[in-house]
Amino acid sequence: MSKVSPLYAAIDLGSNSFHMLIVRELSGSVQTIAKVKRKVRLAAGLDANDKLDHASMVRGWQCLSLFAEQLRDIPEAQIKIVATATLRRATNADEFLQQAEKILNHKIHIISGETEAKIIYRGVAHTSSGSGKRLVIDIGGASTELVVGEQSEALLLNSLDMGCVTWLKRFFQQELSETNFELAIDAAKEVISPVLSDYRRLGWQSSVGASGTIQALLEIITAQGLDERITYQKLKAIQQQVVACGTLEKLDIKGLLEERKPVFASGLAILIALFESLQIESLSLAGGALREGLVYGLLSQKDTSSVRARTVESFVKRHRIDNQHAERVANCALTMAQQVTPKLSDRALSLLKWAAMFHEVGLNIEFKKAPQHAAYIIDHSDLPGFTSAQKHFVSCLLLNQRGDWQSELLAQQNALEKPEALVLARLLRIAIIVCMRRTEGSVPKISVLQAEEDWRLCFPPTWNEQHPLRAAELELEAKVQSQAGYPLEIIEALC
Repeated sequence: MSKVSPLYAAIDLGSNSFHMLIVRELSGSVQTIAKVKRKVRLAAGLDANDKLDHASMVRGWQCLSLFAEQLRDIPEAQIKIVATATLRRATNADEFLQQAEKILNHKIHIISGETEAKIIYRGVAHTSSGSGKRLVIDIGGASTELVVGEQSEALLLNSLDMGCVTWLKRFFQQELSETNFELAIDAAKEVISPVLSDYRRLGWQSSVGASGTIQALLEIITAQGLDERITYQKLKAIQQQVVACGTLEKLDIKGLLEERKPVFASGLAILIALFESLQIESLSLAGGALREGLVYGLLSQKDTSSVRARTVESFVKRHRIDNQHAERVANCALTMAQQVTPKLSDRALSLLKWAAMFHEVGLNIEFKKAPQHAAYIIDHSDLPGFTSAQKHFVSCLLLNQRGDWQSELLAQQNALEKPEALVLARLLRIAIIVCMRRTEGSVPKISVLQAEEDWRLCFPPTWNEQHPLRAAELELEAKVQSQAGYPLEIIEALC
């Protein structure tokens, strides 16, 4: 029996913002239909006795009145609404919830900090690619969730009593000074200290962040021309920019959105404390968190082993890409990539593979401008498992897959350093030509010989004579790359 509706809804009544996510389950994938966010700042309404003031409750009710319309046509069993730290803490939470449930015509569940952390990890696992153990950080308005997990399993989790709204009230309402930052960071470290040894003992291979603070930091560093990795050095540099502004009213740094300004300094202080306490090397933005975790809890999909692989599989089917040919191009490019020095990072190899899988998506529109169409489609598609910077990098590769060399695009992206990005572009262009016969067994063994940026591609003896079209196309490509400053020579030999 088919479902009445393919739509699912998740609402998160957070301490800083209320969020609503509407998705549609479609052909084995999840399509986002709507995302609505409103700054309610519920935690700001808690007094010294943890009583929520009436003005804050009214802001929350007004927001939920907007959300209610979107829920009318979605089956009750396909809706999940939760409240987090502030309503866990508020002594008069029942007063707020009674009216809120009338507005939404739906039950609201106040979830524990541990449950919140589990759901956040589920959202990250379903939307963010990665292998090995990973540390997940979510800085909310009144609590911060820390989770270490592997694939779909959360191994260690805690909900800490600190957040960007509560730390704003304690440390940053008067001024943005070095002293206030030191106080806020030290206070956060005190909160982290009781659980610190557990995390250090378990360890992790990668770190991701799933909060508005992490999103804001990513927007700042990319706007300022830096790559998308959030590092301690970048956090301290941004702290200096914030301090230089003096007060919240004067806070104005490149890339920081107006709506994020009130709680940015407090969230930044908490994240710096986490970096220092946990000795985090770098952090990337997760593809989802609490709301996505709620949705995937409602859906039938349970496998989280490879988010990107699921995304690619769905994308290839939806856009009618020749999967066998795409895999052939990917394998050819990766085989050459393994021979390149210096050795390419795993992140670069992964992005090269996915660019090869997507490279023909523009053919659905027309051939002549297929690279431009492909780049546009990738840039504007919802691709779980890919950050915005990674999507844009793949689109740059696809725009550069044939024709004139456009190295300036690769210099402007933020997913990889330019030298590595240029190598991937060279490999993809060559692999597309080598595989242009589109038949199994037609891809020769290729050896990549190089002296820094000077490349020699070694093909088997007599290959050029037996494959004149591809040989001619490779010679044209060698000229294009050489003229762009990346010498390429095609030779035949027993390499």
